[in-house]
Amino acid sequence: MKALYDAIFRDIRANIEDGTYPYQSFLPSESVLVKAYGCSHNTLRRALSLLRDQGYVQPIHGKGVRVIYQPAERASFTVGGIESFAETSARNHLSSSTEVGAFEHVVADERVAAATGYAVGDKLVYVERVRRLNGVAAILDRSYFLDEQVPGLTAEIAGQSIYNFLENELGCIVAMGKRTITVERATHHDKEMLDLNGIDYVAVMTTQAFNAQGIMFECTQSHHRPDMFCFRDTAVRSTV
Repeated sequence: MKALYDAIFRDIRANIEDGTYPYQSFLPSESVLVKAYGCSHNTLRRALSLLRDQGYVQPIHGKGVRVIYQPAERASFTVGGIESFAETSARNHLSSSTEVGAFEHVVADERVAAATGYAVGDKLVYVERVRRLNGVAAILDRSYFLDEQVPGLTAEIAGQSIYNFLENELGCIVAMGKRTITVERATHHDKEMLDLNGIDYVAVMTTQAFNAQGIMFECTQSHHRPDMFCFRDTAVRSTV
């Protein structure tokens, strides 16, 4: 079960995104929010810290917490924090569906180990999924999950939400993700599986996901149709 601070974070984020708390406005005071959510000050501050880290708000000393989020000018699949595909689709207000093209148990050879960061000989579950956004085949996911970390994973579950299964069925705590983003020529397989409409390149995002014990349980390479892809990051200038 996810912590209370995460639920508060998601609720305030939704209120920011739907304009309840508009751009450049200030959130209600900390005391008002603590009372509204029935939480401690530390819990609220943790939720606000997540909002700050993801570029939604900026604390202003002596004034409060100002909203700095602005909606994207074009419809796109904006990725940022650690979210499931279903969560990101919902946040982007896009209808979505998943088609599982491959599901098999494999053993990492040198090629797979070099591409993913697993060790040669690791037992893995390989899953290939096509993600549709508003009916468009826009993302091709190729995922390797560490077999011992996903007991009971099936193709049916992969077609719904693997993260929902991990967190709510297995009790896995998804703690951290490392991402690399490149732009590459579309492969023949990309053109077969995605609705690229003549576009000859894809945005490729490689994600390594780690649990609370620091074990990498997933490595996914996502090939995105570039005109529907947006990566969001928030940078804070160091004062040291």
